[in-house]
Amino acid sequence: MDVKRYFRGPVMWIVLAVLAVVVLMQVVGSSGGYKTVDTGQVIQAINENKVESVKLTTGDEQTVKAQLKDGEKVEGATKIQASYIGDQGVDIANTLQNKFQQKQIPDGYTVSPSKQNPFVGILLSLLPFVLIVVVFLFLMNQMQGGGSRVMNFGKSKAKLITKDTPKTTFADVAGSDEAVEELHEIKEFLQEPAKFQAVGAKIPKGVLLYGPPGTGKTLLARAVAGEAGVPFYSISGSDFVEMFVGVGASRVRDLFEQAKANAPAIVFVDEIDAVGRHRGAGLGGGHDEREQTLNQLLVEMDGFDVKGGVILIAATNRP
Repeated sequence: MDVKRYFRGPVMWIVLAVLAVVVLMQVVGSSGGYKTVDTGQVIQAINENKVESVKLTTGDEQTVKAQLKDGEKVEGATKIQASYIGDQGVDIANTLQNKFQQKQIPDGYTVSPSKQNPFVGILLSLLPFVLIVVVFLFLMNQMQGGGSRVMNFGKSKAKLITKDTPKTTFADVAGSDEAVEELHEIKEFLQEPAKFQAVGAKIPKGVLLYGPPGTGKTLLARAVAGEAGVPFYSISGSDFVEMFVGVGASRVRDLFEQAKANAPAIVFVDEIDAVGRHRGAGLGGGHDEREQTLNQLLVEMDGFDVKGGVILIAATNRP
């Protein structure tokens, strides 16, 4: 069942529009321009011979409507109505009969049972169920939608920069000759991993870039990806941490799964100190969210496949 198609389709909105129109007509039609007042005010107007005509409705509706004589008003209105309960209807009918016999109600009065369109009654009775269905479909649409926050809560927020993006190279980095020289090895591994594996060289698991803000740590990481021509995943350390325990670890797993699927690739974590604290130092002990995220990050690094071709580059301002 394509919930999104039914929810966004015109049929659902047509049904809701029809129900809204019916309810509105029922509300507006029931008033008919009459001002609702207390029952005692209507009875007082009848007793004081202020009414021109009266309509008494019995049955489920139980209302009394009065058209006042010229020059007479109740709460500023010339047409008033009120609801009554129980035996009040009998008393009002007897009063109307006496007043009519005394010719004090010029246009007379009518007593009639309430009449409601059965179709309107059916629609009104179905309205709560329709609202429940609409809410259910809305929730299903939110859960099954492509951009669902519920289903994608544990997904990585990393931004992907592919080889089609304008390249950043080592030539764009100035004043960091030693760092550039060391990162050349990472670039060569990403370009020709077989050469390193053939001689039994140890594959680097990651690089930590340290320096004050504005010294080019992110630029160096992008230069490595640009020189090697591989996908570059960029994310901030704070993006891993949420109020719900386990979300950070889930996002780490999802990030490295994406990187391995597009290997060789570079994963760049900026401000890694947001999660990279000493283990066991968290307020929540072994169950601290940051500690779980850090543990999962270390597991992903230690579990790199020899042929995985994924390098982690992290940056921090703290020593």
